[in-house]
Amino acid sequence: MGKRIFSTVSLWLLVFATLWFFRTTGAVVMATLISILTLRELYQLLAASGLAPFHRLGMTFGGLITIAPWLHARYELPATAHVLALAVIVFAIRILSEREPQTRVEALASTVFGLVYVALMLQYLVRILTPLANDTITPTGRLLLCVWLIAVAKFCDVGALLSGMAFGRHKMAPVISPKKTWEGAIGGVLVSMGVGALVAWLARGQLPHHMTPAIAALLAAPIALVAIVSDLVESIIKRRAAIKDSGGGIPGIGGFFDLSDSLLLTAPLAYFLFALP
Repeated sequence: MGKRIFSTVSLWLLVFATLWFFRTTGAVVMATLISILTLRELYQLLAASGLAPFHRLGMTFGGLITIAPWLHARYELPATAHVLALAVIVFAIRILSEREPQTRVEALASTVFGLVYVALMLQYLVRILTPLANDTITPTGRLLLCVWLIAVAKFCDVGALLSGMAFGRHKMAPVISPKKTWEGAIGGVLVSMGVGALVAWLARGQLPHHMTPAIAALLAAPIALVAIVSDLVESIIKRRAAIKDSGGGIPGIGGFFDLSDSLLLTAPLAYFLFALP
């Protein structure tokens, strides 16, 4: 628990330092790096499951897909759909000569799955962060929306852990994740709602005018629920690979997939709930 707390505090300090000194560009670069490292660990899990994805080029395409909205807004470079389509073409060609007949379908499917499930999903963090022409929200407001999302999603994990330890009695998904309980899930959602309201109050004047603490608390509830689902999906993938943690780069937490898992499904959901252009 001590290592987990230390890593959590250190990561939050890193996030705040990046946003303070490097603003939008730093946040976009950080989101892209997290996407690439998460994709790397996902591909390792899929490889351990016998699916043979293409690692290195997949990570390259993944980084381009995640950062595509920012590049498109600043330099009018190709949009996401074009990058993803090109990736499918490239990997469809590569399976003909670089994979055995019995793994060709699995190689193509697992590589593209990684691009969609990690790179495309985390791209919505970049979409939230990227200022647009005639924007109705300031760049600082976009940064704070991203902070709000991360806080809501990650504090759901904290609330679920503490509530589960204190009150957990009924298993939520015993086959997928034996330690998760319904009491922990309820506690996680309530903590997320409280954190969402608090961040909205602290950032008042910068967030969109409709993002009052009460509305923020209501928006936090579905995001917290989807964060729990996102965590369970990672557990399914790890169980298929018979691996407990996706990596060991973050003491007390695991790998980057363990760090970002709750953001994979919540980033696009938050983008839609924020109703950003």
